[in-house]
Amino acid sequence: MWTLGAFNTAGTGDAVAALTACCASRAWAAKLASGRPYATFAALRAAALAGFDELDDAELAVAHAAHAPIGRPKPAGEDQWSRGEQSRALAADEAVRARLAEANAAYERRFGQVFLICATGLTGEQILAEAKRRLGNDNATEHREATAELRRIVDLRLAKLFKEARP
Repeated sequence: MWTLGAFNTAGTGDAVAALTACCASRAWAAKLASGRPYATFAALRAAALAGFDELDDAELAVAHAAHAPIGRPKPAGEDQWSRGEQSRALAADEAVRARLAEANAAYERRFGQVFLICATGLTGEQILAEAKRRLGNDNATEHREATAELRRIVDLRLAKLFKEARP
């Protein structure tokens, strides 16, 4: 966790490394780090979301690919937040977790990437229902929805990084 003051005065490499925990796009992290100093967390957040909105498809793919499938978060050392974000899904009964794995696999076959959702606070059943709904999307609609979910995750993780309340 960082304070805004520590972030503003950190070396560029340290700042970029901290930000890539929120969004794996190094281009996004570097742009945000180069905008320092930020007077307030709100200013940093605004710059972060504006920078996210400017990412091209290649950088969005990098950011998306860093996420583990729902129900199979990365080990704590590799991803400091996904296990907590998925905690309600991980607590689902075995049948729901099996259906989530099936939905994840179907989604990957259909769209070529992991199913991405801002899972914080959602139950396994809620995530499963959303995965099934989104499997019916066309490619353009799903790209927009997956990008919106990724943006929500980035925003949430940025708040966690800076010990802020959820945006």
